[in-house]
Amino acid sequence: MQGRAGTEKHRQLRQWVADRLRTEILEGRRKPGDWLRQESVARDEGVSQTPVREALKQLVSEGLLEHVPYRGIRVVTLSVEDAEDLYLSRAVLEPMAARHAATEITVEELRELVSLHERMLACEIPVRLKEYRDLNRRFHETIISASRRPFLTRTLGHLWSAFPTMLWSNVPQIAMTSLPERDEPDAEEHAEIIASLTAHDPERAATAVKRHVDEAGRTLLSAMRNQP
Repeated sequence: MQGRAGTEKHRQLRQWVADRLRTEILEGRRKPGDWLRQESVARDEGVSQTPVREALKQLVSEGLLEHVPYRGIRVVTLSVEDAEDLYLSRAVLEPMAARHAATEITVEELRELVSLHERMLACEIPVRLKEYRDLNRRFHETIISASRRPFLTRTLGHLWSAFPTMLWSNVPQIAMTSLPERDEPDAEEHAEIIASLTAHDPERAATAVKRHVDEAGRTLLSAMRNQP
């Protein structure tokens, strides 16, 4: 029993370190290209090197970190091509989820979407940009979960766990600000998504979500291509 308890504690510690590092990366405290040395991470987080080593392996497998032979592990720098692939994938999968969600979504889930939408409208940008992006992620995750499609939920959950937020951190001049041309359209598109789901209209919901993802991708790609 002692051994089993020790193994579980070790697993929890590894996950704690992985979650801490993931948050630091997504919030921009560890930036694209930054090297993560096992010894210094262990010292920073106040743990031994073993859970750090395993946490780093986990984040490499998730795609947040990369292993460079003979040099070590660093935070990945995502390219324009990575962003294109991500948004093309989302533009196919999220409308599928929305189509299913339109027939499966509950009254409680619709209320949650309305609440998240209202809270996003109340966020002052850029002061509350992090909160806005967190709410936006929850908005999309609620729709995905409402699809009741396990494969779509798992696949999109992996995409949403890091990459949309991390891609913004790859564009320094907008990482902590908002693009003015997206503020109002974002709100309008969210409102249309809610309306289509409330009407339980699968095709309307799929169209609304695809338009939203396409426009968000266009904005990000434009910003990435126009970096100095």
